[in-house]
Amino acid sequence: MSKRIFIVYLLCLISIVGISQKNVVNKKPQPFLGYKTVQLLKLEGFQFKDLNQNGKLDKYEDWRLSNDLRAKDLLTKMSVEDKVGFMLISTSRLKSERSAQINVETDNTIKPSSDLNEEDQVSTTNIFNRKPLAVPMMSSVGATKGITKFHLRHFIFRANVSARVTAEWTNKLQALAESDGLGIPVIIASNPRNHITKDASIGLSVGATTFSNWPGELGLSAMRDLKLVREFANIARQEWAAVGLRKGYMYMADLSTEPRWQRIEGTFGENAAWVAKMITEVVLGFQGTKLSSSSVAMTTKHFPGGGAGVGGQDPHFEWGKFEHFPGNMFKNNLIPFKAAIKAGTSAIMPYYSIPKDTKYQQVAYAYNKQVIHDLLRDSLGFKGIINSDTGPIDMMPWGVEDNTIVERYKKALEAGVNLFSGTGDPSKLLETVKSGAVDMKLVDNSVYRLLMEKFELGLFENPYVDEAAAEKIVGNTKFQASANLAMRKSIVLLRNETQSLPLKPKTKIYFESYFQRRGAASPSVVYQPKINNYNVEFVKTPEEADYVLLWLTPGSKSLFQSDGSPIYLSMSKNAVDVKYVNTLTAKKPTILVINYTNPWVIDEIYNSQTIKNIKGVIATFGTTNEALLDVVLGKFNPTGKMPFTTPISDAAVGKQLSDVPGYLKGKDYALFKFDEGISYKK
Repeated sequence: MSKRIFIVYLLCLISIVGISQKNVVNKKPQPFLGYKTVQLLKLEGFQFKDLNQNGKLDKYEDWRLSNDLRAKDLLTKMSVEDKVGFMLISTSRLKSERSAQINVETDNTIKPSSDLNEEDQVSTTNIFNRKPLAVPMMSSVGATKGITKFHLRHFIFRANVSARVTAEWTNKLQALAESDGLGIPVIIASNPRNHITKDASIGLSVGATTFSNWPGELGLSAMRDLKLVREFANIARQEWAAVGLRKGYMYMADLSTEPRWQRIEGTFGENAAWVAKMITEVVLGFQGTKLSSSSVAMTTKHFPGGGAGVGGQDPHFEWGKFEHFPGNMFKNNLIPFKAAIKAGTSAIMPYYSIPKDTKYQQVAYAYNKQVIHDLLRDSLGFKGIINSDTGPIDMMPWGVEDNTIVERYKKALEAGVNLFSGTGDPSKLLETVKSGAVDMKLVDNSVYRLLMEKFELGLFENPYVDEAAAEKIVGNTKFQASANLAMRKSIVLLRNETQSLPLKPKTKIYFESYFQRRGAASPSVVYQPKINNYNVEFVKTPEEADYVLLWLTPGSKSLFQSDGSPIYLSMSKNAVDVKYVNTLTAKKPTILVINYTNPWVIDEIYNSQTIKNIKGVIATFGTTNEALLDVVLGKFNPTGKMPFTTPISDAAVGKQLSDVPGYLKGKDYALFKFDEGISYKK
């Protein structure tokens, strides 16, 4: 053999070996296989799940092969109906679950059976609009019909139940999927369920649950502790995975630049560079450096940022459908999304807004090819899943209201959407695809991306969870201890006149929490501990006290109570009786605590007349009485910093530019500045 021929032969051999190594990883150990309805195949000393129950090993069932090869093989086996069902993600409810509407002002704990919901199609309360016929009702689909007839394999879990019930439900759902057709496992998503939040609503946050309870997203940001943020995400990942929730509809990379926006509570604040760092830690904590069998896949939202709506209105509603950029800072919104992409976020969710006065087409982002394909895919290089927000096709079709449902699906597919949220009925998407209106390559590309996520998460090998272990993992004492530290680190000390804080031992304290609750006789709750572990006395009236500790939670409307009227941030416009508060703070030296879900305007209660008696001002973002008292009484030295700027007046709010962060709005805008916060002197 000549030297030249030998070199060619060697190159060919290397090429063949390279291809083989790409597709077959011989060094992979036998994984644990979780199964309930299928048989195992034994081959070459290994075991495999016979997912399609044909008695032979198909490539997609062979865990030794690359995920790419397995996904492509499975794609060839899927019918058009399989593929279309695969591109929908729908709410699925427990059998005995009440209406999906959760009232944030009442008990939101649901205690249903863990059986699968067998209802064919369930219309729930219209959570998007109080005006009749403004938008269709949100719907959920029965699990059995969804999987066996509609070929659904993506579901959103919204119930607030125990870890055991959740684990039982997800296992039953996976068993049903395993028994049907190609045996493709389900992926189950949820909104955040680890935070103390005021607006616990469908599509926003589940609120307080059996999971470890942490401060709200603004509170995590206020900690200024990226290491603890990563720990939070890692702990939440373990809890979610333990019950079978493997996809998060979170977190928000939006910036809180428009202070009136009702979704600021779910953001990490106004500073793009800092939010980028927060998003990075959250994605890496939930997913790891790459998706694996222990990951929870993240869906970063809402591209390209939804925090600059006109007048602070939200695009869930027609009156809030426009987002504008009067400060020419559109590109600032992209900074956190670039960080999410770099960290490897599995999916990105575009918002409902129509960009106004920009170079982009005036159509909602889910239909906007310039934004989704050209900007997100091509310019930013995002290779993951583009997941629509809930209902852009038939509930919030801004900019394409005159188009038919088929035309809307076509436009959204061509813009780049891979997964449609908000309906479990595939008929109109199937009609769109079968009509030939869209290139089948768009469908195949979407299904391939979705399959790859499932393969990378290890769901084809084991989608099941240990129900007994879930109870021990979720909300355990060790996890909650870290969350309790975060509660304290999230508290921001803003003013400490005459070094009044921390309050001294033996002080008599009147501690009142003030929050307007529907149906409550009074917004005031006076703190009276069953066991007093503090070296102070808690009294029942302000007259008995040395200090008044007043914790206000302004009661702005829930997002889904919006009616299009102007939004204000002053106390009197947000369920605070200003006369009552001022009368109370005038009685005794007062420590004023404000729970911020928006950058509230507090000039009615903190002004030149009242300031002499207000000896301290503290900001919270979802925390506990115990955490607050530890700061007020000096058991914990406050270190938190403000995640956004608060304005001095509603007049200042009306003059500001929606896309400009507070720290750039000018010296006449701020009362408390971004990154402001002090500690006790040693």
